[in-house]
Amino acid sequence: MKFSSFIFLASLCALASQINAQEPELPLDKIKLPPGFSISVWAKVPDARTMALGDQGTVFVGSKAAGNVYAITEKEGSRQVHIIASKLKMPTGVAFHDGALFVSSVNKILRFDHIEVTLDQPAPARIITADYPKETYHAERFMAFGPDGRLYVSIGSSCNACEDNSDHFALISRIQPDGTGYEIFAKGVRNSEGFDWHPITKELWFTDISREWMGDNLPPDELNHASGSGLHFGYPYCYGKEVSDPKLGAKRDCNKFTPPAIELNPHVAPMGIRFYNGTMFPTEYHNSIFIAEHGSWNRSRKVGYQIERVQLNANKIIKKETFAEGWLQENQAWGRPVDILVMSDGALLVSDDMAGVIYRISYSQP
Repeated sequence: MKFSSFIFLASLCALASQINAQEPELPLDKIKLPPGFSISVWAKVPDARTMALGDQGTVFVGSKAAGNVYAITEKEGSRQVHIIASKLKMPTGVAFHDGALFVSSVNKILRFDHIEVTLDQPAPARIITADYPKETYHAERFMAFGPDGRLYVSIGSSCNACEDNSDHFALISRIQPDGTGYEIFAKGVRNSEGFDWHPITKELWFTDISREWMGDNLPPDELNHASGSGLHFGYPYCYGKEVSDPKLGAKRDCNKFTPPAIELNPHVAPMGIRFYNGTMFPTEYHNSIFIAEHGSWNRSRKVGYQIERVQLNANKIIKKETFAEGWLQENQAWGRPVDILVMSDGALLVSDDMAGVIYRISYSQP
């Protein structure tokens, strides 16, 4: 082994040991959940963002400012946090497919092959494409593999609200696992940082964060449903079902675009979503959508900082309710939910980049 490689691995091991040694003290008693549900800190992960689950139960976690990619393993109830990559540029998106981990890094998508058997000494990442935009505004990419076996990758807008190139920004793309076959799946998507497919219909649902600087109560954020490819969801002309952009809205009729499945409260910053396909929770929660609301910054009174649940029936929304809240206390936040992951035992993991932890939400009959 080269000396530089030894130093790199040693620094990763030292940082991993430091992470595992720290035990966060957070006011979990402030979190309100429905009867029978409980929350605990599952792992300490600085700047925890998007999560993905490996075939052997490894939880992979991306970050933004930290520049690290983490892998969390568990054996006999003891968890170990590994740092499998560091000093990357905004490696927020992670996705697992056929034994490999895919990681976004602004304009690049990296692939770590055979990752679950090489966690202690991962092979160098392969760049499968470097053709995504280099701009860092809204470059916190979300990625996931769809039912068609292709990797879906979000590309946010290059500004708050402008007519940027609609073939390069404000869209959801998809590529083959080798990086080829780039396609635009959906346009007019300002900044989606979470999507998932309905377990039965296999249709895509995704969050979208609307523009800022239209006041405290406009525009609504969105939960969208794409029944197929080629749809346009309104940005930069329209937000929600009929809110026109103050400068650009006159150019387009909002009725010409695909409206959201439901409007969310303005500035809640919806990010990760997951359909609940586990068996731990009561039947009424099965196939529901859980949405992590990261919370507002462009509002005088903060909103969001919670997890919402959306109940569906035949792709129609029949109910929306708050599932978990308490990260916001007296207009001060101590945590910010980012992403949600359903584990093999049916529990939910929730990442929090502000508190630097991953929570576990479980259920037992009250």
